Amino acid sequence: MSSSNNNNQLNIPESREAMDRFKMECANEVGVDLRQGYNGHLTSREAGSVGGQMVKKMIESYEKNMQ
Repeated sequence: MSSSNNNNQLNIPESREAMDRFKMECANEVGVDLRQGYNGHLTSREAGSVGGQMVKKMIESYEKNMQ
């Protein structure tokens, strides 16, 4: 797959609000000051820790539902 086909669009646009809440929850858990809108004040490390926490929680949820 080429990078020109890559985008950040959600498959279900109505899920945007739920994903935003999930992102804020994860940011709070790792102690990152995430705000609504633009977050240019975050370091790459802080932004990555939020994304990493989101992935960790999604994997945990998936594994829990497999049992």
